[in-house]
Amino acid sequence: MTAKPSKQRKATPSDGLAASYPYYLAGKAVAANTDLEVLDKYTGKRATRVAFADTAAVRNAITAAHKARGAMAAFPHDARRDVLEHCVRRFREREDELALALCIEAGKPIKDARGEVTRLIDTFRVAAAEATRLGGEVLDLEISERTRGYRGMVRRVPIGPCAFITPFNFPLNLVAHKVAPAIAAGCPFVLKPAAKTPVGALIIAEVLAETDLPKGAFSVMPCSNEDAGLLVEDERIKLLSFTGGLVGWDLKARAGKKKVVLELGGNAACVVDADPGRALDEVVERLVVGGYYQSGQSCIGVQRIYAHADIYATLRRKLKAAVSKLPCGDPRDEKTFVGPMIDEDAANRVEDWIKAAKKAGAKVLVEGKRQGNMLPAALLEDVPHDTELYRNEAFGPVAVLEAFEDFDDALRRVNDSRFGLQAGVFTGSLAHAMRAWDVLEVGGVVVGDVPSFRVDNMPYGGVKDSGFGREGLRYAIEDMTEPRLLVIRG
Repeated sequence: MTAKPSKQRKATPSDGLAASYPYYLAGKAVAANTDLEVLDKYTGKRATRVAFADTAAVRNAITAAHKARGAMAAFPHDARRDVLEHCVRRFREREDELALALCIEAGKPIKDARGEVTRLIDTFRVAAAEATRLGGEVLDLEISERTRGYRGMVRRVPIGPCAFITPFNFPLNLVAHKVAPAIAAGCPFVLKPAAKTPVGALIIAEVLAETDLPKGAFSVMPCSNEDAGLLVEDERIKLLSFTGGLVGWDLKARAGKKKVVLELGGNAACVVDADPGRALDEVVERLVVGGYYQSGQSCIGVQRIYAHADIYATLRRKLKAAVSKLPCGDPRDEKTFVGPMIDEDAANRVEDWIKAAKKAGAKVLVEGKRQGNMLPAALLEDVPHDTELYRNEAFGPVAVLEAFEDFDDALRRVNDSRFGLQAGVFTGSLAHAMRAWDVLEVGGVVVGDVPSFRVDNMPYGGVKDSGFGREGLRYAIEDMTEPRLLVIRG
């Protein structure tokens, strides 16, 4: 593969982001305008400007992806691998720049930002390995006298042009989980990154533009939600993969005949059994990470904690002490654990939910004062089950705690939710662990850790209002390909 390194000025930790970024249409950088202002989420000041695609540009991107479907399907599997491996190399070279972009545009504490860059690299690395082993099978069709002499073979072929819409909270890795499997599968795509955090996706596009991908294989275009409707409704798009809020169900209804994959969030629960199977200090440490990392803005962040009555008082005391000490502030500071939320509206909404829960009878264990989009970590107990804070996705630095006496009752409380993405269970009982796996209505059960745990090659997705379909490289590639049968009569 011949790489064509970009001449665009790179951002460095000393000077911040580039002054502006183009969007990418059919694999080419287009500095159409600088209409989209991207803010530093901590200072509130403008960090950079980004080209914003209009209706015509989005339509042209779809047309380019449709035209590229044959070339991408024919693009050799080893060449797809080489493209992905090139990305891995370049992301490693630009780790500091990518982490800084996350820190600025998403307000993500720098330690978390570096972790997400590591996951970006892992995701592309695993996709590179999968690109040359899409696989197939040989079928024995001789099931009766009528079919003697017949043999069948099945292989997977690209589904065709894909549309991807990604949220603000993981601007690198949630983009990677759509882009990397699409390249491995041989599918051209159009990506709409979140308008509040587009820079990471555009840096990924810049790296892809250095490769030998066929003409029109990819477009990465911040655009309005209205213009993104073209990605949902155009029949030339064969798969829509959306990660975000419950609006995804509306998108599915508008998507027509195309395949749809949705990941729509949750209010993840964690059960701490009488025998947690871990030291209680370790359990508390993991609960704090799961509940409050990146200001709780994670679909699988710990929101509901159910602790057995036998250990409840001790867990409550330790958790309260740990949460109250979490450093809150500038995400560039290495010591910061809770950084800013994405905007003031989001922080105000979570604050309002906390106030409403308190008014309904909840008891506050830890709480701080909101300043703009900075909301300190909060912990409440005995939150009424009909409040927003209990029933819906908080997506902020807050968790609720309550006691249980019967393990099956705790599992019923976990299931008493419109969502079902992942759940965590701390238990030293194998029977309880298997019971949780049997009973919990979620896409994944994590035993011995919080529901926030994710490895990028595992099947990841949910049920109920959390969506359907699975990410994780091999599973996403399956969605982006279709089985094609060959029958041979001997």
